[in-house]
Order: sequence, then structure tokens, then C-alpha cells
Amino acid sequence: MIHIYRFLINITYIISPIIIAFRLFKKKEHPERFKEKLCYFSKFKKKGKLVWFHGASVGEIQSIIPLIEKFEKKKEIVNILITSNTLSSSKIIEKFKFSKVIHQFFPIDTNFNCKKFINYWKPSVAFFIDSEIWPNTIINLSKKKIPIILLNGRITKKTFQRWKNFPKFSNFIFKKIDLSFACSNISKNYLKKLGVKNLKYFGNLKFSQSENEKIVKFKKLEKFISSKKIWCASSTHFNEEKLCGLTHKKLKEKYKNVLTIIIPRHIERTHIIKDELSKLNLLVYEHESKKKINKNTDIYIVNSYGQTKSIYNICKNVFLGGSLIKHGGQNPLEATRYGCNILHGPNTDNFKEIYEYLDRLKVSIKINNTSQMIRGLNKFFLKNDNSKKIKLKLTKIGNKILINTYNEINEFLKNETYKT
Repeated sequence: MIHIYRFLINITYIISPIIIAFRLFKKKEHPERFKEKLCYFSKFKKKGKLVWFHGASVGEIQSIIPLIEKFEKKKEIVNILITSNTLSSSKIIEKFKFSKVIHQFFPIDTNFNCKKFINYWKPSVAFFIDSEIWPNTIINLSKKKIPIILLNGRITKKTFQRWKNFPKFSNFIFKKIDLSFACSNISKNYLKKLGVKNLKYFGNLKFSQSENEKIVKFKKLEKFISSKKIWCASSTHFNEEKLCGLTHKKLKEKYKNVLTIIIPRHIERTHIIKDELSKLNLLVYEHESKKKINKNTDIYIVNSYGQTKSIYNICKNVFLGGSLIKHGGQNPLEATRYGCNILHGPNTDNFKEIYEYLDRLKVSIKINNTSQMIRGLNKFFLKNDNSKKIKLKLTKIGNKILINTYNEINEFLKNETYKT
């Protein structure tokens, strides 16, 4: 099976210039650094120990920021390499002022690329986040006896079934993982069946929080919303913004001063969203605009990365996107840590156990359509504020998961022979 995989990934590599060119046109790739995906590195490694973290995109990278902060304090570590696949994740990392962190885009998983990458960076340990399982990379790390750790390991039922179609291949790959931290009991069971031996479950790392959370004050917006009923639709995908626009129109019949804030998952879609909402006769304002906010503004679109937490800090009622479409939902913990109530659609398989917990805390409501969204928002607008209590509870859980994970990693690495 490995030969079939390598044949297919090599085909992907051959046609990758066409794929990258299309993504450059769509502004989904960095205009200069895209070459990193072809194993042309733009940064240098300092002499000394390097640890490597890889996560697919924004959610995965944000979940390990608290761990990165702890690794930054370790004197024996000189370099912390973070790789990811998306442009948005690279922009998130830029906002943290780390002294040891180097970011590169993850190269296409050909056997040649993997060898070149590992020989160049020489990691002492490799951390893969969530469901990032790359066969060639794992095989080559294992050959070099570089410890492989899976953080917040997540295996969905669908992914599990795919791997189970190739039992010998899946066992061959997963048994090479030296230590795995599952994100849920469901994933723990799947990982065990796939062949992972050293398996731990302390909870989902996404409960943990950065020590250096920075909230930007949006004075212009805060002044504007002081007399408004506000709610936020965050991490929205195609079709969900229109539903939010229709919800706004209905809410406006009851609340003349309502304002809807939309934070799209992909900000390059802003102009499309604006056009779509304008056709509903809604007045739209863009966050980056220098113009004064019109008093009749209906929709406020956040069109730059890294602003979400600051919006959650001032807007306590949130619909989380990627849940009314078949995407699997988005992580609700960031919003609830800021005391927000959550509305979500039925498609939340990626965070099933987290949503079940939030449902028990009575801070989340499942909705399927516009009318249910309106009912949910009306309920939240009338709800007593218990955000401080919820924030305290989630912080306590997050700290415990983070400390247990960090201590377990340190204990494991004490018994491993590091390469420098």
C-alpha cells in the first residue's frame, strides 16, 4: 500500500504547480513563501535543539499555543519549528511575539521532500496535531529514531473506516507513533484499534488558553454598539452568511437597534459576502474601513485575521459556523472562554464531546434553520449573565489538561535520546 500512496502523492507533486498557481490567484497562498511547500526553505535553523510542531490550519495551531509558550521557556530548546498548510494559520502565528519560533509551510508529503525536510531541520522530536497523519513523513522520522507524538489526536468515524480498509498499512503507520494524546474518548478508542500503543487521554487541549491573550480595543465599534442589541456569526462558510442576513431582517422587526457581526472563516470571501447581503437590502460595513460607521448599519463584517477574540470580548451571543453545512463545526471553546453563549447547527462531529459538555452547562443551543436561530437569540438576549462562572470553570479545566499533557511529554522525553 505504501507504494500506491507514494505513486499518488508523487502525481500530486507533479501537478502541484498548477494547484498552487490557482491558489495564488485565489489569494490562498503566500506570494513568495509558497515555495516552502516544494521544500525550498525561507528560514535558517539556529545551532541547537529544535522541536517541531505541525498542524493543518488555524484551529490546530491555536490549540498548541499554550504548549508553545511553555516550550519557549525551556533553555535547552533553541528552535521551535511550526509548520502548517494554510495562509491564515501563518498570519495567526505572526501575531504572537515568540522569540524561538520559526514558521514554514508544510511540504508535500513525497518521500524525497520528507528526507530533505528532516535532514535540513533535524528535529529532536516531532509533534503532529489533531488528524495530521502523513505516511512518508512518519516513516522517515521513525527511520531516524526521532520521537513522534500525536497531540489532541482526533479520528472521526469516517476517517477510521478509511484506515480500516487498509489494516496492514494503518497498523504499519500508527504503531510508529511513540506517544499519543487523544482529544476524546471516541478518538482514543479509534486510535487504539488503529495500532497506537502509548495512548493517553486527559481531555481536549483546546480547553487550554494562552498566558498572553491580547485583547484589542475597538473603540469605534464599542462606541457604536453601546446602544445596540448585538450578536456575532463566527467562522461562517458559504450559504451561512445569507442565513444570518435573513435572521437579521427578522430580528430587526422586533429590535430596531440590532447589529449583526460576521467573521467569515475565509476573509478573502468578504466581497462576495458583502454583495450577497447587499442584495437583501442590508447595509454592510467592513472592519478595516476608515469611514465612519453609518448609524443604520445592519451587518459589520470583520475582514482581517486575529480579531475574533476581541469581538468575543464585547459580543456575548455567538453563532458558530461550519455547523449548518457538512463541515463538522468549529471549536466553541474560544468563544465560551470569553463568556459567550453559543448557537450551532447539527453538524458538529469534530467537537461532539465538547458540545455535549457545553449543552450541560446550558451555554449552547442547537439550531437547524432561521426560525430556530431567531428563537435561540431571543432566549440569549433575555438570559441572565453567568459568563464569569463559566469562564472560571473552563479555565480550571483547561489548565489541568495543559499541565497534565506538558508533564507527560517531559516525562516521556526524559527517557528518549535527543538529537541536536
